[in-house]
Amino acid sequence: MSTETTRLVGIDLQESEENRALIEAIRSDNPDMTVRHLPGLVKLQSPGHIVINRETVEDKLGREWETGEFQLAIVSYAGNFSEWDDDQIIVKWEH
Repeated sequence: MSTETTRLVGIDLQESEENRALIEAIRSDNPDMTVRHLPGLVKLQSPGHIVINRETVEDKLGREWETGEFQLAIVSYAGNFSEWDDDQIIVKWEH
């Protein structure tokens, strides 16, 4: 019997009007994610990984979005950016 638990990854984003659509997109692609709203900050946590899909973000924003724009929203993170290309960002722990 394994007592190992899945390690949480997290992203903290600045609370802003523009980032609300980004957070909604991330939430829709990561159903197991928890979202905590703090003054000026939104904390996203998920077991194992968080996936950010450009297409989903564009749907929620109603405009084109480049994954490089994510750098403007992020305050801090827990995990590793295991993938970051034009279509997707994945945050997970790599052992």
